[in-house]
Amino acid sequence: MPHDAPTPPPSAEPTLLNREQSWLTFNARVLQEAQNPEVPLLERLKFLAIFSSNLDEYFKVRVATLRRLQNLKRKTRAKLGDDPAEQLQQVLAEVGRQQEVFGDTFRNQILPELHRQHIHLVTEHDLSAEQRQWVQEYFRARVQDLLSPIVLDDNLHHLFLKDQVTYLVVYLTGHVKGKKDADEERVLVLELPTKRHGGRFVQLPDQGAEHYVMFLDDVVRCCAHELFPKYQTVEVSSIKMSRDAELDIQEEVSGNLLAKIKSSLQKRETGYPARLLYDPTMPKPALRAVMQKTGIGKDELVEGSRYHNFRDFFGFPGFGLKELQYPPQNALPHPSLPRAKEESLLAAVAQHDHLIHYPYQSFDYVTRLIKEAAKDPAVTEVSITLYRVAGKSEVAKALLKAAKNGKRVTVVVELKARFDEESNIRWAEKLERAGAVVIYGVPELKVHAKLLLITRQEDGAPRHYAYLSTGNFNEDTSHVYADHGLFTADERLTTEVARIFDFFRSRETPAPFGHLLVAPFELRQRLNHLIDVEIEHARAGQEAYIILKLNALQDEGMIRKLYEASQAGVRVELLIRGISCLIPGAAGQSENIQQRGLVDRYLEHARVYVFGNGGQERIYVASADWMSRNLDRRVEVAFPLYDPDVRREVRHLLDLQRQDNQKSRDWQNQYLRDGAEEKPVRAQQATYEYLRKKRRK
Repeated sequence: MPHDAPTPPPSAEPTLLNREQSWLTFNARVLQEAQNPEVPLLERLKFLAIFSSNLDEYFKVRVATLRRLQNLKRKTRAKLGDDPAEQLQQVLAEVGRQQEVFGDTFRNQILPELHRQHIHLVTEHDLSAEQRQWVQEYFRARVQDLLSPIVLDDNLHHLFLKDQVTYLVVYLTGHVKGKKDADEERVLVLELPTKRHGGRFVQLPDQGAEHYVMFLDDVVRCCAHELFPKYQTVEVSSIKMSRDAELDIQEEVSGNLLAKIKSSLQKRETGYPARLLYDPTMPKPALRAVMQKTGIGKDELVEGSRYHNFRDFFGFPGFGLKELQYPPQNALPHPSLPRAKEESLLAAVAQHDHLIHYPYQSFDYVTRLIKEAAKDPAVTEVSITLYRVAGKSEVAKALLKAAKNGKRVTVVVELKARFDEESNIRWAEKLERAGAVVIYGVPELKVHAKLLLITRQEDGAPRHYAYLSTGNFNEDTSHVYADHGLFTADERLTTEVARIFDFFRSRETPAPFGHLLVAPFELRQRLNHLIDVEIEHARAGQEAYIILKLNALQDEGMIRKLYEASQAGVRVELLIRGISCLIPGAAGQSENIQQRGLVDRYLEHARVYVFGNGGQERIYVASADWMSRNLDRRVEVAFPLYDPDVRREVRHLLDLQRQDNQKSRDWQNQYLRDGAEEKPVRAQQATYEYLRKKRRK
């Protein structure tokens, strides 16, 4: 794409960036971090793993969707606008280009730098005699019994490949005893036992200061002759299948949604093949045999490399070399919430609002609050929405304790949280058995809001305490996702949170909200109104501005509204981590819009909306991106910040991201680095330092 934004004629339809192209541009930013020599070496490997994991999910969801769309009838396809077949072709071309960059980064940047740091990722061809003997002994003791080869012969009618699993294809030729023709050539497939082995990598004994590590794949390659001693030539290649991950659930009002989800999860394993990655050095007879037995066509074949599933690099050994990793940032104590576990969090929240920031501060405050509510005899009810929970969730365990202690526990479990359905179902069933009221989402909507409501009897009347967040109730992701969470007893907010839970129970459309912006009921309309206010101020010659921090901006209606604001003179600043279909800086359309995206150590996940409002600035923190699905097909909540200290804190942290000149890129992935005379600002690092200084002494 050219660096200059396209200039539409005055009467032209607004120019939008294709969603698929925008997503690929985002993933390229992740790849840039892997290429960046300023990033610690072992962290660069993790960015390669993130890039690979992102791309896997993209193929399972978006590419699979494009393939389904191109199979629609011509008239139906015409209604979609962009031709899905043409989009698919463009996507695959760009993915191929990025894969080349990925491979070059790994081979020509990462591997040589590992070598300079005395870390050697060796293959079966690099081993000394002593190392080879060690690997062979390791193979016999730890690997051999985990392998189960499948012969691709006339007795096998169909080969099913699991989703996202690395397989090794073994091509055997030259029977040592010159047996009959049928034995002269054989193809076998075996699953690489990564999970049962305990990881993808095998760490060899150090030699002095030198560290050695092998892919498990190469351990098998090194010892493959031991598995098939009757053949002169044993060639081992790798393949990986990605399947369609879309559940395609009809979310009708009637019917058992839980049963549908369980059924769809079973179908996911046998979903439509989205792509088959294969080693380009694989012998052609072996590739033909795999295609024949799996039913894979040429359209699903994607040339990969010797290794697949680079997401396994999350488990690459660190060898104790802390200087090759980000320095540790221990979770900070919150400056106004009590640190001691015996002190009451409910009492602190009763006094004033508190805003917490993950991963800089500890998620433990959330689990402590629920545990306190579970034990407090004055607490009568606990209500919560669960979108993604950890596998060993302390939040869910605290809810179980509350239910067993006789509290009325209501849990709204979202069964359609992609790739987390099984975990959510497991916890939902445990909570039901403990006596909790479990609500399995809302028909036709996905519950994406992150809400907790505690009801406590005080002075003979119920009082509500609420926690509203941009992030999930998930201890695992709280270490890497940057989010905000608000603890509040402000009746303006808690009363409306209670009404949202009433909606979950009754399914009756709630009356208009006065403080919260709630999708799908009025979030879109209220956002349009807030933008209109800025347009009115701009046309009156007053200062007018909008600052949006989002994961994604895709909804055409909201983009048009931002274009309208820009044309009226409203200054619009966008901080968008992922997809953005808006094109900033286009003459006659978006001249007053600037956009940047930040990719750094932590994944930016918080959403913040700021509106100038004639000098009386309004700040909302939200669970919702500006995508059609969030505004129209999900239950989402944007909550205002009323406490002055909390408002100033969020505004300061947002300003740090606006000033970032180290990790920010523009919408075309150009680094936004100021001149040498400018003070470098790295927002995530500056955020940690700011919060560290604020902590209570």
